[in-house]
Amino acid sequence: MISHPCLDRAETLVPPPTRSPDPSLARRLAAPPPGWTVDTDVVVIGSGIAGLVTALGARAHGRVLLVTKALLDEGSTRWAQGGIAAALAADDSPEEHLRDTLVAGAGRCDEEAVRVLVTEGPAAVRRLIALGAEFDRTADGAIALTREGGHHRRRIAHAGGDATGAEISRALLAGLKESEIEVIEHALVLDLLTDAAGRAAGVTLHVMGEGRRDGVGAVRARAVVLATGGLGQVFSATTNPGVSTGDGVALALRAGAEVADLEFVQFHPTVLWLGEGASGQQPLISEAVRGEGAHLIDATGRRFMVGRHELAELAPRDVVAKAIMNRMRETGAAHMYLDGRHLGARGWENRFPTILASCRHHGVDPVTEPIPVVPAAHYASGGVRTDLSGRTSVPGLYACGEVACTGVHGANRLASNSLLEGLVFAERIAAALADPVAPGEPVATAAPAGLLDPSVRAQVQQIMTEHASVLRGADGLAEAARRLAGLGGHRSAEPCVAAWEATNLHTAATAIVAAARRREETRGSHWREDFPDRDDARWQGRLTGRLGAAGITTQYEETR
Repeated sequence: MISHPCLDRAETLVPPPTRSPDPSLARRLAAPPPGWTVDTDVVVIGSGIAGLVTALGARAHGRVLLVTKALLDEGSTRWAQGGIAAALAADDSPEEHLRDTLVAGAGRCDEEAVRVLVTEGPAAVRRLIALGAEFDRTADGAIALTREGGHHRRRIAHAGGDATGAEISRALLAGLKESEIEVIEHALVLDLLTDAAGRAAGVTLHVMGEGRRDGVGAVRARAVVLATGGLGQVFSATTNPGVSTGDGVALALRAGAEVADLEFVQFHPTVLWLGEGASGQQPLISEAVRGEGAHLIDATGRRFMVGRHELAELAPRDVVAKAIMNRMRETGAAHMYLDGRHLGARGWENRFPTILASCRHHGVDPVTEPIPVVPAAHYASGGVRTDLSGRTSVPGLYACGEVACTGVHGANRLASNSLLEGLVFAERIAAALADPVAPGEPVATAAPAGLLDPSVRAQVQQIMTEHASVLRGADGLAEAARRLAGLGGHRSAEPCVAAWEATNLHTAATAIVAAARRREETRGSHWREDFPDRDDARWQGRLTGRLGAAGITTQYEETR
């Protein structure tokens, strides 16, 4: 059972729970029976910072199997440019980091969880360095720190200029190679196995390719850790890689786990504009570029962030994204610009070589011209609800990283807190796995199986982009819910990766829309045009969701 301040107190249901009636939502994925089985103590799903740190830490407690959807380094972590936030400087403190995080979270952060993040963060980063991660250094050998949006101090450690995620992945994968952790690549997790008491007992998965283990199989384990990353692919344009199809959130919902804060999907304000209708993974222009002095301007050269917020271009991401969208509306422009010409050729080449190469690849030279930018889906601040040790509402099932909702991000994640969350809470999960309870034998579920046609993926992305992205309203969200429910009839009789991913995206999108319809206010990254103001009197609390026979049930919890 979860033990957590938000869960231990009595709930005040104001207003009562609402249901998004969609019995077509799959309660388990249609798939062939497992053709092979492997036993382990802990199975970790995902190979980003959350999955790798959990796996390396859990190795001390028994056998660990790491399962990843593509190659080991193809998750979201390696795409992280800006860095990892921690109070490492002499003039900084965890209390200041706490304040900045709470402000960015717009009144929805769990303060206890944030305090864990910022107080344990510095030591966790130093352990990462001891493992072999090489961060950029100043001339005197100190860790080089920069600022990003929402931070009042320089506390972002970075590597390779703008290749922090790639360096962290390299160091963790080097540690993995020296361990005895078994790895299965190219494996899509399908569903949770549970025993008669409802405790997690492993997972089913599909391994793509030929070998000793291929096709659908089963992993039996005493503990299951979801570290599957985000769900950005529910939108047409996102900074997330193609593997970010909400697999972990969808699996957790089918398993009966509780999700929280799913309405808060962060849209990164500065993504390279590739033209009207651009879709798929879009090039990110790190917040660190603004941290080093780049300005946001409109087509006339006006710095429109000045006067909108005390931090101007370094305001929290939700503030900057909304300002860009508002200025686009005011001027009728398809994008705004990020002007970093004054950083000079040497500044770009030394500090942002990856971004410079990406821009030039797409025909834009930041050294000589402003970069066209627009907001795009970037990060899910909500996810599978956990306590401070990563436990979900399903015994034996843990979640970490972007797939989880620890409460640290609230309504809007503070820049570069994502890698830190994955690091800190992965270490906590590894400690909690020291003595996992052994489950009973897995039992078959009576829940109906479902599978949607692969074509549903593009339709889900279109619906979500049109009606549930940066700007939301009651009519658009109702239309999104109606059209998503209609897609439930687009069934597939042939299990395959594309169909499983489409089904997961449909489930995640339905849960997002259900929460977004319910929250009738604007807060953080949830922007309701029909309710433009923040309303602490009615909506200070948290929205949680569960999947049942009748669809998604969304419930409001007061917080005190």
